[in-house]
Amino acid sequence: MLTRYKMTMSYDGHLFHGFQLQPDQRTVQGTVEDALKKMTKGQRVIVQGSGRTDASVHALGQVIHFDYPGKAIPANKMILALNSMMPTDIIFTDCQIVDENFHARYSIKGKWYRYRVSLDHFVNPFKRFYTGHFPYALDVKKMQEAGRDLLGKHDFTSFAASGGQIEDKVRTIYYVNITKDEKENEVIFDFIGSGFLYNMVRIMVAALLEIGNERRPLHDLKRVIAAKDRQEVRQTAHASGLYLYHVFYDDVPQKYRQDRYL
Repeated sequence: MLTRYKMTMSYDGHLFHGFQLQPDQRTVQGTVEDALKKMTKGQRVIVQGSGRTDASVHALGQVIHFDYPGKAIPANKMILALNSMMPTDIIFTDCQIVDENFHARYSIKGKWYRYRVSLDHFVNPFKRFYTGHFPYALDVKKMQEAGRDLLGKHDFTSFAASGGQIEDKVRTIYYVNITKDEKENEVIFDFIGSGFLYNMVRIMVAALLEIGNERRPLHDLKRVIAAKDRQEVRQTAHASGLYLYHVFYDDVPQKYRQDRYL
């Protein structure tokens, strides 16, 4: 008898070698599976994630599912049990029992990524693992305008790192928002899309920073998209500033569908 659990988790990615299980490396998936193995007295329970965050990438709303063998544990007891076994850089924030048709990866309707960039002149020692760093002049309004060129359905080959295994590079971007946090002296990038390619968010951030610093023309992203050539954006923003913010399993709310105005 198996019971499928859907769980939402947050983690500090700094000391993890990414989400996906890897031999002899500390990973998020491996940490959770080790805990479940103890709970089942030695039986492996495979954890499926909504996506594979890289080393040093953080999550506020990562979603996983797993099939737990034996007697069902109430959802409120499962979250208590797992949280009691987690290291201090992981916490589960929600737990639901779902039917066998739910899949953390294949049931997704959209993903929300956030990227934080510190504008401090020198690297802040208390932010170095949690933000990117760009100590140059930026025009946030220009970046916000340029970000609209990413909206809609496009072939994002120019924004896909070479290590990706997925051949279909077509994705739809629903929402792009770029704001300045004056108190923290940071720029916050938010992207919601149907899905994202390997390093796609970090490459888009790098290109937008170049526009904000006037190293690229305002609407250069249109040309970059059309080129379908990774060499058009050679920079990739650092992993430390990236957060998997939220995963949508229902349709993305209309208030985040900027693409419908195109």
